Amino acid sequence: MGRTDTDKRYPGYLKEYVWQQKARKVSRLIVELVAVVALALFCAVYFCRMASVPDSAMEGTLSNGDKVLLNSASYILGEPKRGDIIAFRTADDSNATVIFRRVIAGPGETVQIREGSVYVNGSPIHETGDYESIVNPGIAEDPITLSGNEYFVLGDNRNNAEDSRHPGIGLVNKSAVLGKAWLRIRPFSSFGTVH
Repeated sequence: MGRTDTDKRYPGYLKEYVWQQKARKVSRLIVELVAVVALALFCAVYFCRMASVPDSAMEGTLSNGDKVLLNSASYILGEPKRGDIIAFRTADDSNATVIFRRVIAGPGETVQIREGSVYVNGSPIHETGDYESIVNPGIAEDPITLSGNEYFVLGDNRNNAEDSRHPGIGLVNKSAVLGKAWLRIRPFSSFGTVH
C-alpha cells in the first residue's frame, strides 16, 4: 500500500498529535454547543416567558392581543417598582388568564384615589404617562395600606380597566406575579421594549 500525503508530511508521532488536536477541537465545540443550549434554555425559562394581552386595560401602552415577553427573573432578586408593568394571574390556577397592569404602590405604602388623582402616602404621584382623571376610585376611595407582599396596580386605560380598585382583581400578591413586561414581539409593527 502506498503512502498518503499525510504520511509523507508527518512522521507517526506527529500524525497522532494532529489527530489529538482535531479531537480536542471537536470536543471543545461540543462542550460549547451544550453550554449555549443550556444557557438558551435557562433564558427561555427565566427571561422569555411569553403572554398575550387579554384586554384593553393597558391601551395606550399595550393593546388587546399583543404578544409580550416577560422577564421572570427580574423579581427573583428584586421587587416590582412603581411604574413597572407586571404580568400576574388573579387565581392560583396555572391556566388562569395572565393580566397586565402598572404598579402604583408597593408593600407598606398607603394608596388612595381622590378627586380623580392617585395619592401614595398622602402625596399625589407623578407619572410619566398622560393618564385621564379617574372617575371611579372603587375600593381606593378610602386609604388602603398594603401589607408586606401586596401591590396596588392600575390599568393605563384608567376608566376602562379592572384593576386593584375592583374586588375581582384587588391587591396583587407578589406570589401571583409572573414577571415584568419586557418586550412586545407582536404585532411586528409595534416591536420594542415596554415602558
